[in-house]
Amino acid sequence: MSATIQASRVARSNAVNLSSRSATADSRAFLAPAQSKGFSRKCALATRRDACVMKAAATDMVDSATGQAMMRKGIKVAANENVLTPRFYTTDFDEMEQLFSKEINPNLDESEFVAVLKEFQEDYNQKHFVRNETFRAAAENITGEERRIFIEFLERSCTAEFSGFLLYKELGRRLKKTSPVIAEIFTLMSRDEARHAGFLNKAMSDFDLALDLGFLTKNRKYTFFKPKFIFYATYLSEKIGYWRYISIYRHLQRNPDNQLYPIFQYFENWCQDENRHGDFFTALLKARSEFIDKDDLQARLWSRFFCLSVYVTMYLNDHSRSEFYESIGLDTTQFNMHVIKETNETTSRIFPEVPDVNHPDFKPILDNLVKTNTALAALGDSPMDSLQKAPLLASFVTDLLRLFFMKPLATGSIHINEEGSEFAI
Repeated sequence: MSATIQASRVARSNAVNLSSRSATADSRAFLAPAQSKGFSRKCALATRRDACVMKAAATDMVDSATGQAMMRKGIKVAANENVLTPRFYTTDFDEMEQLFSKEINPNLDESEFVAVLKEFQEDYNQKHFVRNETFRAAAENITGEERRIFIEFLERSCTAEFSGFLLYKELGRRLKKTSPVIAEIFTLMSRDEARHAGFLNKAMSDFDLALDLGFLTKNRKYTFFKPKFIFYATYLSEKIGYWRYISIYRHLQRNPDNQLYPIFQYFENWCQDENRHGDFFTALLKARSEFIDKDDLQARLWSRFFCLSVYVTMYLNDHSRSEFYESIGLDTTQFNMHVIKETNETTSRIFPEVPDVNHPDFKPILDNLVKTNTALAALGDSPMDSLQKAPLLASFVTDLLRLFFMKPLATGSIHINEEGSEFAI
């Protein structure tokens, strides 16, 4: 969604501990300190060289059950980055400090932030992420292509959660002096994301292929977003995450025979973390109302743009791996449209403008994007393939523009509490 840069201000890097034996412990039970406390330019260059060596060596190590490349025994090589893979983010921390500094903004109303902070301090899920013997047993019963698909799902989810941990941890550190209440909320959100990432990575180890998250911290590219873009994108990420988790949970509660792996049983409480995170970003947007001002053209356009970016990315990602959703008894298209509509309804309460996802042309355009994306993915890098890509790319861009210029819905309000509707297909 933006050009990538190496983050020079990332927090002291931490790796999620593969052990999650006790969820009663502090989030640090899921984290182990990395070797370096910071990122100097010299260190970053050396790390990238090490990464090349490790990746080269990894090509000789392959998991016998799935054929996936390993860095070393039990540790897989991370999936290649592309425009649809989960990203690590950084931002302008100086601008973020200015936006919420009490000294610069003496009239900033922190009452809602204080209320949100009390919610996070309750730590409702402190004892929720406790594993049992059914995890490993279930993983051993998932074989063949289904096993590869499950590992891919866990890896993408783990990477996304860990990305949130890194960003929130650094924001909590940087805002501590200028905005202590907001800083503490970010720190507590990083606690949640660390638990999620650790739980998912431990699940990957059930399949004998975990991630080296400390290595990813130092070697993955970081996408730079201005603070307001962080607000839009992260709000949507948390809210769409809520609707995805709760929808899968409700479906499997009604269809227990499709519950192939016990991690889904944790989604009901888990998704409430996502919901609380989204509500915090709602409070941030309300505190900086210029980002959601109905009379501001930029605010309306950016709101619509990020909605479409998140919806299209999810739709393309899920349809490129629909086998996973079919394995748990879901129809990928119906599931995606349900999540998009619910997320859009939730988002309409705060964003000044959202896409009309019920427009008769909306879903057909998404389906056409899936067809075009599938055709592009099937092409290689030969001169002939490059020629064939040109009209496909033109079609892809045209469809994106059609979505963007489709008449939007004028929305926005101050309400953030919601009742989740029942998921039914």
